[in-house]
Order: sequence, then C-alpha cells, then structure tokens
Amino acid sequence: MVKLRLKRCGRKQRAIYRIVALDVRSRREGKNLGKVGFYDPTQGQTYLNVPFILYFLEQGVQPTKTVHDISKKGKRSRKELRVNY
Repeated sequence: MVKLRLKRCGRKQRAIYRIVALDVRSRREGKNLGKVGFYDPTQGQTYLNVPFILYFLEQGVQPTKTVHDISKKGKRSRKELRVNY
C-alpha cells in the first residue's frame, strides 16, 4: 500500500519535510515513488503540486493524517484530500 507522507530533510534543528509517495513498509528516508511538495514548519511555508497529488489520489494512494492537515492549511488544493481510516 502506498501513502502520501513526510520525508525529513535539512540539518539538525532545522528540519524541512518533503511530501512524497512512499510504500508503507519502507522507512521514512526510503526510496520515494514521487515528490509532491514540501513543508517547512519553521518558516510556515508549504508547496503542494496539486495535479501530481490528484494523480496519486486517483490511483488509490491515501495521505497520512499529518499530510492531510498540512494540505488543509495550505488551501491550495482544488479538491479536498480524503482519508479513509
């Protein structure tokens, strides 16, 4: 199963996160299937590649709760990301 989740980047005490499509069995720093955006919590910046996210959602990929919350804050998406728990 594939999910949209966060991948940590940056240096110590200055973390930024890439929003990527990853297999749920892989590690956080594992090989990703596609980069769909990034999130910088220190600066409050968010970038979402909406067409790419919608492509993955059509393929059945589910976002994690954190990615879902980030996308709601960004309000750049034209279509709400749905989470099935």
